[in-house]
Amino acid sequence: MNLSQGVRFMLLASFVFVLMKVFVKYIPHIPAIEIILFRAIISLGISFYFLKKQRVNIWGNNKPILIARGISGAIALMLYFSLLQEIPLATASTLQYLAPIFTAVIGIFLVGEKVRKVQWFFFGLSFIGILVIQGFDARISNTHLLVGISASVFMGLAYNFIRKLKTNEHPLVIIFYFPLVILPVAAIWTSFVWVQPEGWDWLYLILVGLTTQVAQFFMTKAYQKEELSKISILSYISIIYSLLFGYLLFDETFNLVTYLGMGLVLLGVVLNVIWKTRADLKVG
Repeated sequence: MNLSQGVRFMLLASFVFVLMKVFVKYIPHIPAIEIILFRAIISLGISFYFLKKQRVNIWGNNKPILIARGISGAIALMLYFSLLQEIPLATASTLQYLAPIFTAVIGIFLVGEKVRKVQWFFFGLSFIGILVIQGFDARISNTHLLVGISASVFMGLAYNFIRKLKTNEHPLVIIFYFPLVILPVAAIWTSFVWVQPEGWDWLYLILVGLTTQVAQFFMTKAYQKEELSKISILSYISIIYSLLFGYLLFDETFNLVTYLGMGLVLLGVVLNVIWKTRADLKVG
């Protein structure tokens, strides 16, 4: 099968993002904020190097929105990493897929986007799926559900701030502000909860940062090489990677009803992407 370069990049990005989640799960004894501190240091260093190499102003043009994007993204990451350490990999990934829904809803207020009646139906399907997962998987508590939804809300907020920036900022500047904002907070917080990494912990902490940067690079390249309508849905293939890694590495299995719940979440999100893409093409 001959896959286009954009499709290959997106498949690779999705795979590497799941690897990042695997490395986080390998160090459950390390506080989430400490993992984020290492990730921020690595991301800040790499982003700074390439910004200077390309002679781009690292501070950007719209500092308030860049900072707001950094704060909302930082909160989302802290919530998601803490969740990832406590529940099955595939379930955490599924909860993360609520982010596009909140992106659309928040977009009504921040960027003036419209949500059609049929889209609310798709959103409803996804939320029913989440309730099914929580109700039939004893490993998922109400607290886990609340943390997962909250993480997706802040992800949606961060995506909307990126939309408001549009083409006014270099992509690397947007990426740079995330670790820039979270680093001082993570450093202070970590000083109170520090757990000394030992042995393989150091490698996993470094790999969390590196895989994040690599995944972001390939995802950006994918969107540059291919039409959004063709590759956006491919990111959801990561649920397959998550199920496989969860089973092979962490012995995670689910009952049939939980799989049904995951399917409903994905169905709602994918139907919304397909409908929105077709609607945009008609308008265009």
